[in-house]
Amino acid sequence: MLVQQILRSKGDDGVITVTPGTLVSEAAQILAERRIGGLVVSKKGDTADGILSERDIVRALAVKGAVCLSQTVDGMMTRNPVCCALQDSSDSVLARMTEGRFRHMPVVTDGKLVGIVTIGDVVKARLQELSMEKDALEGMIMGY
Repeated sequence: MLVQQILRSKGDDGVITVTPGTLVSEAAQILAERRIGGLVVSKKGDTADGILSERDIVRALAVKGAVCLSQTVDGMMTRNPVCCALQDSSDSVLARMTEGRFRHMPVVTDGKLVGIVTIGDVVKARLQELSMEKDALEGMIMGY
């Protein structure tokens, strides 16, 4: 399955972005309200300049304490996040996420942000593929 198929199956909620100057407390509020685990950080809303995850916030809280909530996201975001393209396969995306130990990957076309996939999205797509393959094989064995 390709990334573009995964995005299509997710629907068109768009990508939630914040600017580098957004307070960490505001970003945490957005994450909680939207029930998501990561935000793309973008100067103009159409690029992936960084990514901020729940894990980043928790790590900062553990090291700096609550003072980190009044800081801006550019200080704790992951800069230059690993991105994928619409034509990338789910297997290649899953391999990069697993190897890099991250769960959110911006999707970029010609330098412009077009979506985001999570490890949950990719695993769900892969399970659907495996289910279809299983059904096809069972049909072949049974002569359908």
